[in-house]
Amino acid sequence: MTKNILLLFISIFIINCKSEKNKSNFTISTWTSAGASFDKDKWEKKISYYDSLGIKEILVGGAPNVLKKIIPIASKKNIKVHGWMWTVNRPGDTIANKNPDWYAVNRNGQNSLEYRAYVNYYQWLSPFHPDARNHIINNAKKLMEVEGLASVHLDYVRYPDVILGDDLQPKYNIVQDTELPEYDYDYHPIALEKFEEIFNKNPLKMRNPHLSTEWRQFRLNAITSLVNEIVEIAHSKNKKVTAAVFPFPEMSRQMVRQAWNDWNLDSAYPMLYQNFYRENINWIGFATKQGVSDVDFPIYSGLYAGALRNAEDFEKAINISKINGASGISIFTADGLNDEQKSVLVSLKAENR
Repeated sequence: MTKNILLLFISIFIINCKSEKNKSNFTISTWTSAGASFDKDKWEKKISYYDSLGIKEILVGGAPNVLKKIIPIASKKNIKVHGWMWTVNRPGDTIANKNPDWYAVNRNGQNSLEYRAYVNYYQWLSPFHPDARNHIINNAKKLMEVEGLASVHLDYVRYPDVILGDDLQPKYNIVQDTELPEYDYDYHPIALEKFEEIFNKNPLKMRNPHLSTEWRQFRLNAITSLVNEIVEIAHSKNKKVTAAVFPFPEMSRQMVRQAWNDWNLDSAYPMLYQNFYRENINWIGFATKQGVSDVDFPIYSGLYAGALRNAEDFEKAINISKINGASGISIFTADGLNDEQKSVLVSLKAENR
């Protein structure tokens, strides 16, 4: 009897320890921008602000030389810095702009430099063009050289949205109840040639190429191989690679041709912006759970602060992410949080002490 009671107490102790460990390991992070110039006073204030909210990781878009200067400031507060990189979408890339043949091509034969789907900054390189791939990989390598960087954080590592979220379509006066040719990429000549070598058919001559599972998978594989090549190089340099991705792999495949469950990432940050899809907060939990079940690396639920303006919604989104297996959350963006949202993070920080 005494032995059984002792075993029961030991079991309860182990469960409590695991619970406390999981709670303390739940990481709060945010995306933020640094740009091409560095302001020490600005960053000291930003880092102190993040620290006051319990934010322990920041995903920073900025030049490598700027990131190098931010890292020592962040390290004083035990905040990790990731290098946020626009990967395949390269607006204003002066090197790429000189090479129009580097760009992805839609089903109408227009490349992404000529025809910019939805917005002007949509300028997508083709993962099939070897020079475009090398250019992307070289951009990642520059970040890998930054000492102390927590990871190379890939974003826009996909094709243009073939289907927009339900809430976004009216903003562009579009109804996408099928895959329209002007938004269906990548019909790059190199892609078409390689596909025809394998399958003896040209997707442009198919009656409904967007319904071909082989053609879809062929394009998915091009992005996957690009990501995994970057990961392999990074790991050889003892660097990590993370990525901002669409909500969960099956949805990502359909909307943007992104099969991130096939990527060899160190962690992923699915952007669970429920309002874009006219979904409720419970959907965040569903998407988190699906992502966690589909991969064997940590998931950090990306939350859109603008759609979670009151404390109750914000807290629910955080808790439902945690319950469904997320290792943390990432906020887009903590720079504009209101007082209610800040109070939620301050309380969470106190709980995790």
